[in-house]
Amino acid sequence: MNRVDPAEVGLCGERLARIGEHLRSRYIEPGKIPGSLTLVARRGQVCYLEKEGKRDLERALPVEEDTIFRIYSMTKPITSVALMQLHERGMFHLNDPVHRFIPEWRDLRIFKAGSWPMYETVAWQSPMTVRHLLTHMSGLTYGFLHATNVDYGYRKARIGSLQPGQTLRDMIEGLAALPLEFEPGSAWNYSVATDVLGYLVEVMSGQRFDDYLREHIFEPLGMHDTAFNIAEDKVERFASCYQRNLDKSIGLEDDGQASAYRDRTFFSGGGGLVSTMADYYRFCSMLRNGGELDGARIIGPRTLAMMTANHLPDGGDLAGWARGSFSETGNEGIGFGLGFARRTDPVASGTVTSVGEYHWGGLASTLFWMDPVEDLVVIFMTQLIPSGTFDFRSQLHSIIYSAILD
Repeated sequence: MNRVDPAEVGLCGERLARIGEHLRSRYIEPGKIPGSLTLVARRGQVCYLEKEGKRDLERALPVEEDTIFRIYSMTKPITSVALMQLHERGMFHLNDPVHRFIPEWRDLRIFKAGSWPMYETVAWQSPMTVRHLLTHMSGLTYGFLHATNVDYGYRKARIGSLQPGQTLRDMIEGLAALPLEFEPGSAWNYSVATDVLGYLVEVMSGQRFDDYLREHIFEPLGMHDTAFNIAEDKVERFASCYQRNLDKSIGLEDDGQASAYRDRTFFSGGGGLVSTMADYYRFCSMLRNGGELDGARIIGPRTLAMMTANHLPDGGDLAGWARGSFSETGNEGIGFGLGFARRTDPVASGTVTSVGEYHWGGLASTLFWMDPVEDLVVIFMTQLIPSGTFDFRSQLHSIIYSAILD
């Protein structure tokens, strides 16, 4: 990947070098993360791209620029763009009820009391819409949250399971038998909603979700290493994934050389993709350019502006609307759009950045952000579960914004 001197794009190279110093001294040398790959680009030019540590500790394999990472929830913005491509074809309105496309969801009900499988429920006041799915205000949840009787039901029903042969359709049928956490539109809750969006792409387009992404996003953008399954000829480049243990050490969670990311049939629009730094930078470059890259128009600029606006009611932030404590962002001064978090108040969030910055992250501590005001793109790749272990996002913000000189 071509790089320019940071000074050419108004950044101080000496200050940017603090990124690697920080990651090595605080995280890699103490054994807190296996390795990392960090990219900073400004004005469309990469000015920092540094690899640190190992992609595979057991085999002593280093992180390389073409290492393939599990991006988990950084899949969500890609899925959201895919669905909004269909919006641009007039296939749905944001306020359409979801049961227009999933008839068996017409009579979903709201949790009131009880536990799986004996729930007491009430009828919803108004149906779930496509906008509710895109904004995580649908009333759906995640089983791994371990917070409520409803997410316990998700675990028992194996919602979003990666068992061989499981499909998006299986998830839709399972969810039809479970209550919602809350009235759609009344709260924000991180959930399988974006997996449901992947299913809607299948229903509206008539294509299997992985095929749709390949044809309409990955191939046009030249994202040749991004997929739901790792190809045999790419296994050598696939990083292993690690998890934080109770004693603060890290242990192997998924061996890259013997991973389950093969022959999967559940194409999780919420967290299933693997990708490289180069591929995800091409996706971000498309966003930076208003939906186009190298002559390939992926999404219209007005649609993208709509997606990155704050859709929380009354212009609020997640501190006022989120239920539960888990997401891939902070809450104060953070709004949410159609697949992206949006920075609405940097002062409230305690972060040196710009109003309008939009971002997300992934379960294995990957993250990205786009700052249209500073014309800045940042992507950070590592493989440590869970993502909330360390606050890489705010630390990188502090270092990188201190390097902006004009």
